[in-house]
Amino acid sequence: MRKKSVQFALDKKGRKIVVINQILFYGKKKLPWNEVEKYLKCYIGKIIEVAETKELIHIASDFPDEYKGSEDTKKTHGAYAKAKANAVQGVEEMVKISRKTSETPNYKDKNKNKAKYGWHRYLSRFALPVVSEDNLIRYYNIYLATLVVRKTKNGKLYLYDIVNIKKEDSIEFNL
Repeated sequence: MRKKSVQFALDKKGRKIVVINQILFYGKKKLPWNEVEKYLKCYIGKIIEVAETKELIHIASDFPDEYKGSEDTKKTHGAYAKAKANAVQGVEEMVKISRKTSETPNYKDKNKNKAKYGWHRYLSRFALPVVSEDNLIRYYNIYLATLVVRKTKNGKLYLYDIVNIKKEDSIEFNL
């Protein structure tokens, strides 16, 4: 696995953003989702604390496969697919700065065993560089993402997917 080039920054409103400084996954027509899944396997077994709530979110072995093959990933194309693929570099940091937004029961039969005790959703933000032809970072696009977390019988929380990635803004950082 390559060394991550990730750090935190604050936007004009003082909100934290995970800044990812390099693009690892490219693809005009098709992104290398198998490589993305391989990258995500480095997180399996990690436990990450959400700074705001002190909740612990675990990364289980089903996370890489779900991230790569979810309905959200299949319907995500273009710049948003590239953003989702490259967001994997900042998964730990995105969990740390996330803000809990909701808890809901499970409604789908597909997940009736895995998410029998419901879902939690968290919002997080990350930035990806826009690079010039001479490989210099011109600015960053900021994205908002929803972290989908499943709850188990014993109350443990497991990161399941990162969905609904939407561009929020473009900004220049002085890092």
